[in-house]
Amino acid sequence: MEKLEKLFSSLKKEKNKRLNRLSSSHIIAIGYFAIILLGAILLMLPVSSKGHSPSFLDAMFTAASATCVTGLAVFDTYTQWSVFGQVVIILLIQVGGMGFMTILSLTAMATGRRIGLKERSVLQESVNGMQLGGIVRLVRRIAAGTLMFEGIGAVLLAIRFIPKMGLPEGIGNAVFMSISAFCNAGFDLNGKYGEYSSLCEFADDPLICLTVCALVLIGGIGFSVWDDIAKNKLNFSAYRLHSRLALSVTAILTVVGTILFFVFERDFTNAGFGVGQSLLNSLFDSVTPRTAGFNTVDTASLSPASTILTIILMFIGGSPGSTAGGVKTVTIAVAFYATIAKMNNSADIEVAHRRLEEDVTGKAMTVIAFNLVIVLTGILCISAAQPLLSLTDVVFEGFSAINTVGMTTGITRELIPFSRAVIIVLMYCGRVGSVSFALIFTRTKKFTGIHNPVEQVSVG
Repeated sequence: MEKLEKLFSSLKKEKNKRLNRLSSSHIIAIGYFAIILLGAILLMLPVSSKGHSPSFLDAMFTAASATCVTGLAVFDTYTQWSVFGQVVIILLIQVGGMGFMTILSLTAMATGRRIGLKERSVLQESVNGMQLGGIVRLVRRIAAGTLMFEGIGAVLLAIRFIPKMGLPEGIGNAVFMSISAFCNAGFDLNGKYGEYSSLCEFADDPLICLTVCALVLIGGIGFSVWDDIAKNKLNFSAYRLHSRLALSVTAILTVVGTILFFVFERDFTNAGFGVGQSLLNSLFDSVTPRTAGFNTVDTASLSPASTILTIILMFIGGSPGSTAGGVKTVTIAVAFYATIAKMNNSADIEVAHRRLEEDVTGKAMTVIAFNLVIVLTGILCISAAQPLLSLTDVVFEGFSAINTVGMTTGITRELIPFSRAVIIVLMYCGRVGSVSFALIFTRTKKFTGIHNPVEQVSVG
């Protein structure tokens, strides 16, 4: 018996050593992959579907889209999946939106288990926490804020859904939509009004559209920004620079995007509508590319200018440490101010009477470059495999996947297995983070103190 205890003790120590050797990026990447795989297995069960069970690839696609809070779908959620399947999907969305490390930490706290330093470090990277200290408190605020906002959203949506759908279905749809919107997932249960119709049935309902927009924006501003607002209330000048940049860029993109969509779509999707309805459509068009994935108008019918604008907004996405994807608002802000500083021959990057860290520009440019390289590679692969697809549609699909948006011009169901696998990889990279995805294939190198000779090159 004593030998058996020693054996178990030895195995536990070896397991802990292996876990400690894994970086935070490795743990996050492995965790999301495991969740996607488990979701795919559950969705393949006969009880998950209303008709025929999906293939493994299609189940994997759906699980990846839900876990990566994207919204691209090879099946209409309402017509394909049973109540059990829909519950699996919404649980995957909730875990993907809050972050699986957040869920694990909350479970550990509920059972009284202590959160170790390693777990805190992974948790910090998972939610993009500003510092390790106070990360557990931040997790509690994330949980409380998520429940509060999703609950309020569900109540507001139920006001419209219950009279239209009946009590049980109306409540279920309201809860599903609220979680999906807050997590920027883009899944919906409105297939009864037309497959893949999203919110087109409710395009003229301000309560539905504004509630969804609010949930998307709140979920997409970032958990650390929540923490700042909770501490400093409406005293904007007391916020950290990170929070001020996230909120400012979000406001600018929302307002400017609404104005541009209003102008670009006057003879297209807004043709024949009054000013009020056109503004509502334009606001929704401006908010949903911020990785939400819903639509109140036919995405394929957008004007060429609006299509380009949508791709740009999809690429930027939400803010760091949020339920949203994209390269993030703060990343774009840093790149913008770095460009201004370089044009002015300034040695420092100054923002709002603050100087940014020296390596932050490199990080921002790396994130932007990696995202572009990965998405362009994916677009190239799909275009090579299916040359008959419109290049514009493929580009739109690729940017929608890598930035975990979920908007589509309608080609998702036309993709062959190889192309669907490419989209799965893009969605996975977008949720894990393109740079983090690259880091899982590299080893940590020790600095030897030896530098190679310097030589100049010409750029620009």
